[in-house]
Amino acid sequence: MTESRLSTRHIRVARTARYYTLGGRGGRVAEAWFALHGYRQAARRFARRFEVLDAPERIVVVPEALSRFYVDPSPGRHGPEHRVGASWMTREDRDNEIADYVAYLDALARELATSAAPAVRRRVVLGFSQGAHTASRWVVLGDTNVHELLLWGAGLATDLTRDALAAGLEGVHVTFVRGARDKFRDRREEEAQEAILEQLGVSFRVLVHPGEHEIAPEPLLAVAEAEVLEG
Repeated sequence: MTESRLSTRHIRVARTARYYTLGGRGGRVAEAWFALHGYRQAARRFARRFEVLDAPERIVVVPEALSRFYVDPSPGRHGPEHRVGASWMTREDRDNEIADYVAYLDALARELATSAAPAVRRRVVLGFSQGAHTASRWVVLGDTNVHELLLWGAGLATDLTRDALAAGLEGVHVTFVRGARDKFRDRREEEAQEAILEQLGVSFRVLVHPGEHEIAPEPLLAVAEAEVLEG
């Protein structure tokens, strides 16, 4: 069969998504954090990075991307000794992949809202590496009310238009967290994105830690405890 005779079709199916939580004990939760992992990472291992934020008044929700795969390059059959990671998307069928994970994360936020105390006054979305692009698309394209967007080890998804950013980031404070020794940094892209946010009047700040492409406890605590800039 030649490729020209193929037709692409889609069907919606139900999926079971997995997520982990830290903290949030009792009925006085004031902060809700959503932490989105990077490419090849697993949510359970990624969640350990956030144990320093574990507190009764703060709940940290760590969702896992819907596409899992074996990350070890071993040929042949994989067994329980081989690590499994996950990816939020690839370039294949990207529009549907994005729509699916935005809907998934919105549904997760709604589920949390039904069980969390109404006193939540700080809702934070943190995305690391590939998860930063995922987080920015969710905040801009989704329907979840977010106060802060933390982009760690990467920036905004570059396919988000200025109009979408202006509407989706209204009332959202953006923080770029960068490692001074992060080999994946793109200085030109960083400057370009900062210029766009300045032009759009979006409130943002840049925090640089001395480490590499990683989430370390000291800068994470500093970000969590820092006062959000106004305007």
